[in-house]
Amino acid sequence: MVAGTQKTDYSAVPTPDGAAIIAELKRADIREIVAVPDIVTSDGLLWPVSRDPAFRLTRLCKEDEGVSICAAMSYNGTRAMLMMQQTGLMDSLNAIRAIGVDYQRPVVMLVGLLGKEPHLRPEHSGAYGVRIIQPVLEAMELSHSLIEEPGDEHHIAGAVDAAYAASRPHIFLVGRPPKAPSR
Repeated sequence: MVAGTQKTDYSAVPTPDGAAIIAELKRADIREIVAVPDIVTSDGLLWPVSRDPAFRLTRLCKEDEGVSICAAMSYNGTRAMLMMQQTGLMDSLNAIRAIGVDYQRPVVMLVGLLGKEPHLRPEHSGAYGVRIIQPVLEAMELSHSLIEEPGDEHHIAGAVDAAYAASRPHIFLVGRPPKAPSR
């Protein structure tokens, strides 16, 4: 460790429950997970989902491919969730604008906020890429919500239902790595 620096222990900061998030996805009738691995959500969500027979996981190379895949699935009534980190979200904004907004498709995304400090709200993060996410989504009039603390998971099914009812995108921003479900 460099003199004058301290490593902060954030283990006491409460985190969302991966099992509760997965239960909400099932309650929302999400059965297709389309994903580019994200370090924030991998342990608590992506790996448990990959082992759960209730889901089919499609791994991607590029996030904007997932926007198209999820939108296409919506045409036959299949509900899908695109998982990625915020860098991929930023890279996919034009696809989200065209497909989700202009063509009015219910692309639902779960986005890990890579580099966000667990004890800070996204707007107060020292990471520029985290700090600008919500203002960018608001400027684009994209529906979004934060999953950061225990209990935040409980609005997922309702937000997914609303996105499909309105045929509009919704983005869940995951600010803290979810606690992995017990096996």
